[in-house]
Amino acid sequence: MKASHTEFPLNPHVAGLPPYNAGMNIAAARLHSGREDIAALASNENPDGCSPAVAAALASLNPARYCDPACTALRAALGEKLGVATDRIVVGNGSEEMIAAVCRAVLRPGAVVATICPGFGLHEIEALANGAVVVKVPMRRDLEFDIAAIIGELEKTPAIFFLSSPSNPVGVALGRESLDRIIAAVRPETLLVLDEAYFEFADDNLPDGLAVLSASSLSFVVLRTFSKAYGLAGLRVGYAVTSDARLAGAMTAAKTPFNVNAAAQIAAVAALRDEAWMRSSVLTLKAERTRVAAAIAAMGLPAVRSQTNFLFIDIRRDSQMAMQHFLSQGIIVKAWKESGFENFIRVTIGTPSDNDRFLDAIGALTTQ
Repeated sequence: MKASHTEFPLNPHVAGLPPYNAGMNIAAARLHSGREDIAALASNENPDGCSPAVAAALASLNPARYCDPACTALRAALGEKLGVATDRIVVGNGSEEMIAAVCRAVLRPGAVVATICPGFGLHEIEALANGAVVVKVPMRRDLEFDIAAIIGELEKTPAIFFLSSPSNPVGVALGRESLDRIIAAVRPETLLVLDEAYFEFADDNLPDGLAVLSASSLSFVVLRTFSKAYGLAGLRVGYAVTSDARLAGAMTAAKTPFNVNAAAQIAAVAALRDEAWMRSSVLTLKAERTRVAAAIAAMGLPAVRSQTNFLFIDIRRDSQMAMQHFLSQGIIVKAWKESGFENFIRVTIGTPSDNDRFLDAIGALTTQ
């Protein structure tokens, strides 16, 4: 007979965290749908894959050796590309690790963190894990940023304000005037974290948040990733550019050593050296984004004008039920779960054939 025992106490900040909505992978979709021909349109991966230069570079990998814990070659390549000193750059196991690192470096229990709703789940989850109180600023009814509400929250001086532009999951991006108004409202006690994971997909007339913030006197972190436009989602490599070396040092101390594996470092450097491939892929995906959005609008469904490689669509019915409809057709989409947005799905722009399958499936859904 097993002896009874008292429950071991857990960290209450972690034990009660909301789950991250990671979406369904291809293997699970095959199991649930009984189909082999899966269109994976839930996780905003690049359907073109990655530059051929990445595979060639990975031939030099020696998996028996530890990776460079400082990511020296990758930080040097990023510094050259961005015109930023390398002591302001921190590289992570995806930009998600950088979100965790900045929370760990800055927050104390009871601190207030502000972010946007709907928003990227880890902006909330990582703050809660560090004992912070999270306040969400809703977007406007038309799903544009509510600049006045953002400024109002900044006036309360949260410890961190997380802001993704282009937005995940909505897809809209801040114009220069709006970004300038937000920057003007940030007080010295607040760290502005601008998440630009989808920066490469934005129109050319939209501001480069890193460039704008670098010209300011603010304390800031800009997050970017190789997972989306560069097609390296499976290798998990992202990075943070900070306002100063001291902040970068604190984030470096807050992460684990050897956090970015050797394959990811090699691949990211090779991807940066083939910007032409990335730009060509992005142009193709933006053209497909326009085509798919026009087809959805023709069905009478509201879809926000996106500056990303996905669309956020009000399907006017429960998104979990809709996700099952798409899954039965071998299509994975992400059903949004945040309160007030349960009728929305987020769908990745995939290959033309996968996009056509999605359009056929959503067309069938609207006639039910």
